[in-house]
This record gives sequence, C-alpha cells and structure tokens, in this order.
Amino acid sequence: MSTTIAPEVLKAAAAEFGTPVYVYHAEKIKEQFESLKSSFSACDVRFFYAAKSLTNIHILKYLSEIGSGIDCSSINEVELALYSGAKPENVLYTSNNIHFSEIERAVELGVHINIDSLSNLKKFGEKYKGTYPVGIRMRPNIMAGGNIKIATGHDKSKFGIPVTQLQEVLDIVNTTGLHIKTLHIHTGSEIKDVEVFVKGLSVMFELVPHFPQLEVVDLGGGFKVPYKPDEKGTDMELLGSSVAEAFKKFEAATGRHLQVWFEPGKYMVSECGHFVTSVNVLKETGDINFAGIDTGLNHLIRPMFYGAYHKIDNISNPDGPLKNYQVVGYICETDNFAEDRPLPEVREGDLIVIRNAGAYCYEMASNYNSRFRPAEVLYRDGKLSLIRRRETMEDLLRTQLF
Repeated sequence: MSTTIAPEVLKAAAAEFGTPVYVYHAEKIKEQFESLKSSFSACDVRFFYAAKSLTNIHILKYLSEIGSGIDCSSINEVELALYSGAKPENVLYTSNNIHFSEIERAVELGVHINIDSLSNLKKFGEKYKGTYPVGIRMRPNIMAGGNIKIATGHDKSKFGIPVTQLQEVLDIVNTTGLHIKTLHIHTGSEIKDVEVFVKGLSVMFELVPHFPQLEVVDLGGGFKVPYKPDEKGTDMELLGSSVAEAFKKFEAATGRHLQVWFEPGKYMVSECGHFVTSVNVLKETGDINFAGIDTGLNHLIRPMFYGAYHKIDNISNPDGPLKNYQVVGYICETDNFAEDRPLPEVREGDLIVIRNAGAYCYEMASNYNSRFRPAEVLYRDGKLSLIRRRETMEDLLRTQLF
C-alpha cells in the first residue's frame, strides 16, 4: 500500500469531517518504524516513540501494535500510554524538573523511569534504595539541533544532570544503594549530523565504568526530518552502522554488553500528518497576495514559534498558474504559515494542505481566540476514521464554573 495520501482522500476527509482537519496516515508511521528497525538491525536496540509529538490514544495504540515502546514527558502521557493498551514494561518516563510525586506515581504504574535532577535522584534513592531499577538523564554539554529552542544538551540547558556533576551522582548512588539501569542523554531535535550521536555515545561510554549494574545506554531522539523539498534527513543507515560499530568496539574492549535505546518522535509521525484547510478570503495589498485560511497559530504554531517551514499544496487547483502568496490565518495575531510562497492559483473555497503536520502540530494546539480545536482523522487500510471530534462551544465551557 502507498504511504502517500491521494488528494481525493484528503478531499473526502474535508467533505466528511469539515475543515480544518488533521489527517494521519497509519501506514506511513509503520514505514518509518520499519526503516528504524532496518537501519539498526545490527544493534541490540529498543525504540520508544516520543509521545509528546502526538498523543492521540489511537496513534499510541497503533504504535504499540506495530511493536514500538512509548516514551513520555509527563505522568499524564504515561497514563495515556497505559490507557491506550501499552504494557508498563514498554513505557518510559523521562522526567524534566517535575514534582517527586509524579515519579512516585510512575513507580506505582511500573514503568521505566529516567530522572533528570540531583534533587529527585536523592529522594528516589532515599525512598526506594535499590529496589526499583532507574535511569539517569545526563547532560552531555553538546550543542546540537536545528534551532536553539529545540537544543537540549548544551551547557546552558535546563535538561538533565551535567556530566560535570558525576561525583554528586555517585555520592547519591553509593549512599542510598540505587540500582542504576540506564544512562540517558538527549541533545536536541532536527539533528542531521551523525557525529553528534557518536560524540554523545562516547561521553556515555566514559561514564559506564562507574555504574556496574548498567544495562542500557539511551541516546534519546532528535533525528532530522526533511521539511523543505531539497532537504535531507538524518542518514539512518549510516547512524545505525556507526552506533553498532561503537557498541561492538566497546564490548570487545570491556566485556560488557549494553542495549541502546532511542526515543524518536518527529521521525515517526511528522510525515504521516496532513492538515487540510479551506481558503476563507483573498486579499491583495500592494504586491502581496494574502490567502487567508480557516485556521491559525492556535492549530499549528510551528511556523510562528520556530520559524518552521511546511510544504503547502493547493489540492483544489493543482494545475493552476503559479502565483506567490502569503498564507495567513484567522487569529487576531500575526500568524503566517508561509511568505512569498509559489502556489497554483488560489481561489476562495480551495483546499490548502499543510504537509509534515503529524508532529508538534495538533499537539501544541490551543483555544486561543476561543477557537475550537479541529478534528483528527486516521487513514488506515484505505479507510478514514474519526479519532478525535472537533470541539464545540460546550467544550469551551465544560471546565468553567457557574
């Protein structure tokens, strides 16, 4: 089955569910996951999908069905993963500056846990000692990622315990008898350079001798996904072979076998997503042609938040003459989706599709301007299924007290 969605399918989704609407292609997610498994076939590896990219429980359930674990960034994501049917042993909670009660709840639920602060590590050791194997998120002090807002491993980042505080970590471990099963790092997102992962791995290997019970080195995620037509993603085959070779050499030198974990998010779901919108109005101002669509930064904030590029197609008039447009939203705020973008001639009522809309798109949506969040639809086995209905006025009022 093709892992692209035909325009006719997107038009059918718009007709049945209205616009704007998110449409996700299940088989594209599976294709990405199979690509990962193939690229890392020479490694002892596990993958945990980074749920923060897209947490719809139908997506989480599908990922579990095809064999992926689920990585969570909040205790609520942990609860959602388990609710969707994932088994505790296939769920990982990588915490970030959280209250210790969330970690206690994660222990109750029986999932894997990575702790990212000395404070919580000490509390964990004092309460559980060596009874619950746990991971530590270290900060490798490596700058990486496509944008400073998504770089997480540098020396000014809030994430993880700096490697320079190793002795403090060891003091806690030795004092409390903690069982450290995993060492984790995550250097950022949109990482194209394979050497970043290799460098991070070398940092981890230097720490391994301090943790005799260690079983896993976790390299996080952050694989580059192509957004622009001429972009290339991370060379996964090269990354897989480089990581396999590094682990092989380490095992030969030390006699220690370690498993490697990854938490891909955007890589898994970005390309599966298609955001279908309708053109409300056209405006001409000087030499600018505005195409105003029925959505805004409240539904897809990446272009305004990160300056992110998303490919845009006019599926209603694909053969029209090319004109340059500024594609804008309906929010009372500047919300550009594209500037000076060549598109086939746009007419009011045309369907405009924003591509690569699976990761951090609906997930970062809001009710700004009291707008309803859109529906989500899953395209699987040639069928469209509604997996989240469009919000209504009752949803806006539901949590308000009268």
